[in-house]
Amino acid sequence: MQSLPDLEAWAIFARVASTGSFAKAAETLGMSQPTVSKAVIRLEKRLGATLLYRTSRRISLTPTGLSVMERAKHIVREFESIEAETLAHARAPKGLLRISAPMSFGLKYVAPLIPGFLARYPEVNIEVSFDDAVVDIVGGGFDVAIRIAEPEDASMRARNLYLMRRILVASPAYLAQHGPIDHPREIGAHACLCYASHSTSLAWRFQHASGEECSVTIDGRMRTNNAESLIPALLAGMGIALQPEFVVADALRHGELVELLPEWKIAQVYLSLVTPSQVIRSARVAALLDYLSQSLLSTP
Repeated sequence: MQSLPDLEAWAIFARVASTGSFAKAAETLGMSQPTVSKAVIRLEKRLGATLLYRTSRRISLTPTGLSVMERAKHIVREFESIEAETLAHARAPKGLLRISAPMSFGLKYVAPLIPGFLARYPEVNIEVSFDDAVVDIVGGGFDVAIRIAEPEDASMRARNLYLMRRILVASPAYLAQHGPIDHPREIGAHACLCYASHSTSLAWRFQHASGEECSVTIDGRMRTNNAESLIPALLAGMGIALQPEFVVADALRHGELVELLPEWKIAQVYLSLVTPSQVIRSARVAALLDYLSQSLLSTP
């Protein structure tokens, strides 16, 4: 079986021939002088020919060395070019990006960011799936998933951006009809509207500043897999709901909804960018993570 060419030795020989010195070649290559000398000797043995004359003061090319020097330099330049082109391709965002994002948050905050990203990286294409379900990132073939949930398990890489506040809300009309709520244990007597795709939708857990904790089992009058779809029922005075702050921010600002039990904390979740735990991220994924991180940090 024919062995592969000793490309390292050829590259070292080319550098020695260019500099005219083992010492200078070693310095420019970041190698020791003995390593450079051994590589040339290895190449000469492989070829069965002497490439360099060596004296105590100088080195010079033999006729054989002279005849192969330019071709050796050409080989090195070709491989340098291949590496440069490959690195440039790897560093330039290019290709298809598949993204998963929650429906309401994605439509409100992610979709408006996409045109800017595409304009910045014209060789990138994007495919977005807006879905409140927790998708299988690997099985679904997604590059990045934007999630509002508990921190990811160790099998995924997550960049947690910030805690997403959730608050208990109702309309003034509902409270006028059914009375105020002064403690979480009173929630059971009220009509509850549930965001059912989240694991906490059937058990709302609260903690008071004093340290008191209270968990309330919810029998929702209305359940949905999209938090924003609860807004009409809330505004119509049909019940109370535990909602992400960004979903109800406008209604709170306009007085259409009010926050209940503000002195009680509700377990918060992270807004995270989640990717498969592969060792090397492509340039397009890295660019998207940086872009989304910078842009989403300005959201509520």
